[in-house]
Amino acid sequence: MDNHTSEFLLLEFSKLWEIRIMYLTLLMVLYLMTIMGNFLIISVVSLDSHLHSPMYFFLMNLALQDVGSVSVIIPKAVFNMATNIRYISYSGCVAQVLLFAFFMSCDIALLTIMAYDRFVAICNPLHYEMIMNKKFCNKMVGIVWIVSLINAGLHTIGTFTNHFCSNTINQFYCEIPQLLKFACSDIYVIEFGYIIFIMILVFGCFIFIAITYAQIFSVVSRIPSVQGRKKAFSTCFPHFTVFSIFLVASSFAYLIPRPDKPSHFDFTITITYSIIPPMLNPIIYSMRNKDIKVALSKIFTLGIRKWTI
Repeated sequence: MDNHTSEFLLLEFSKLWEIRIMYLTLLMVLYLMTIMGNFLIISVVSLDSHLHSPMYFFLMNLALQDVGSVSVIIPKAVFNMATNIRYISYSGCVAQVLLFAFFMSCDIALLTIMAYDRFVAICNPLHYEMIMNKKFCNKMVGIVWIVSLINAGLHTIGTFTNHFCSNTINQFYCEIPQLLKFACSDIYVIEFGYIIFIMILVFGCFIFIAITYAQIFSVVSRIPSVQGRKKAFSTCFPHFTVFSIFLVASSFAYLIPRPDKPSHFDFTITITYSIIPPMLNPIIYSMRNKDIKVALSKIFTLGIRKWTI
């Protein structure tokens, strides 16, 4: 088989309709929870002028990336399961790899920037407005988008310049490690080396976030107010936990060789790094946030008043 193939075959969950329905329901529930939570954040931050600050600007961009990352992979998987088909076109597979790599790269970069934003706000509050000004924030997000697009493009080129010996992908979307498993040419070594390099950078982001939060915790621990300490810890610790889960799960997916046959473990690992973090981010950053709750109550109250009138 060469790169002129017209389609790839994705994972067949089961020939039994009942089991396919079970997987379809699981993916749909996760998808709807992710979409609803992130769209809620986007709407609230956009509509409430009190939330037009760097922290919520980055949060809204993170929500946009999270919506994009799950929308690239889940709708196609749900459609395939509902119609009992397995194929995805060659161009569709290329698009999935490009867009998923782009959105995931943006997520990692934004989470790192958000950790820095919290560090400046808590550890250097007097200079916060000067450092995290509007121009700086826009520039950082622009750099994130450009660098992530370049990264995604390099991954896509490195993956699809290979010749493939099979067209069967043991995953419910076009995942780079699964594609490289049946690459016939030696070019895949270049892409695998690039994956290792990117994982080192991701681990570097993890170390940066860990050090940043360690300094934040050091400052927060000296706050006399118990409520103030609790608020800071309740936001930072869950964020650090979700990023840790993503790092461990993606390391399993991209760096550790997996068996040729599909397994429940592979499916769980993929769900853990590709869907769970985008689903949890709105809960961690927003549902426990007093400002978001107040903005939500205002919007719902205004909506009810307009509806009754």
